[in-house]
Amino acid sequence: MPDTPTPPLLATHGLVKRFGDQIVLADVTLAVPRGRVLAVIGKSGTGKSVLLKCLAGVLTPDGGEVLFEGRPLGAPPAAAEGLCPAETPGAEALAAFRRRCSYLFQGNALLDSLTAWENVALPLEQATLLPKAEIRARVTEALRRLELEADAKRYPAQMSGGMQKRLALARALVTRPEIVLFDEPTAGLDPLRRNAVFGLIAHAQREFGFTAVVVTHDLPEALAACDHLALLDHGRIRFSGTPAEFAATPDPVVAAFRDSPATLARDIASLRAGAALPAEPD
Repeated sequence: MPDTPTPPLLATHGLVKRFGDQIVLADVTLAVPRGRVLAVIGKSGTGKSVLLKCLAGVLTPDGGEVLFEGRPLGAPPAAAEGLCPAETPGAEALAAFRRRCSYLFQGNALLDSLTAWENVALPLEQATLLPKAEIRARVTEALRRLELEADAKRYPAQMSGGMQKRLALARALVTRPEIVLFDEPTAGLDPLRRNAVFGLIAHAQREFGFTAVVVTHDLPEALAACDHLALLDHGRIRFSGTPAEFAATPDPVVAAFRDSPATLARDIASLRAGAALPAEPD
């Protein structure tokens, strides 16, 4: 009998999310490869961060499902009506997922009133029953691995933007998660700092072995640092594959996104030659 294939660590099937009359996610089916870094890319306003929040359980989908190790997480509110939280279908899987997942917020979400050490210790103090000695050991190790051990007593406001990003990552990794969700980790950063953050994610993934989902606009950096890409377009996954497959696909939507720097260069050359402004994309 053939072996049963191992399900992806995290997946969605037919995911739908609406805000009023606006359908943001129309039918998202996606598998997150285990032990890999997946970049979710796409134009602004396509629902990338909404997808990440549905994966994290911050938002409840209106249809479809999120699966962790092949098990559905939770259930739509209508299906769970009349049940206490512990009886809700998928509640056990959702609790297990939350214990094994970390979420890195776009703005880092560090607490300015706490030192670097205290920021990293916080999730262990609030969400575990670990003894104080074990918490001290884990926090010290996380800071050491991200080269922040000497800054343990400093406050976030006393640290550079890159150090704050490393501190937020140390806090996300101190619980030893199996999956880390990154929401626009390079938003507002210059090119050198974007490179540094993607390098940090790739290095930390090799060091700690977690699975990662990175929502980003930064295509060149994602192609260099990530193992897998998924292009979200009009509420659906238009492409999912490796960077090599992304570079080779003839799909016109993928090509337009992929080749936009070359298109811009041609458009500017035409404008300088007296051509009319190109039409805006849909």
